Amino acid sequence: MNEEMELKVKSALETIRPYLKADGGDVELVNVSEEGVVEVRLMGACVGCPMSQMTLRAGVERALMREVPGIRRVEAVS
Repeated sequence: MNEEMELKVKSALETIRPYLKADGGDVELVNVSEEGVVEVRLMGACVGCPMSQMTLRAGVERALMREVPGIRRVEAVS
């Protein structure tokens, strides 16, 4: 995992974390691949929430792709 990219991803996650926590959820970085695929673990109220896929795509993925050049996709892992 590219250390510089990992730091940028962590920083970008910090900008969206307050929105997730406001609804009782959170997100944890699991991995950033060399191909630009970010794996995250949704936690708290996000687990099992019917809106979690929308949160992942419209919130987490969009923010990471905007803030970190080279990110191609965000996937949730359990």
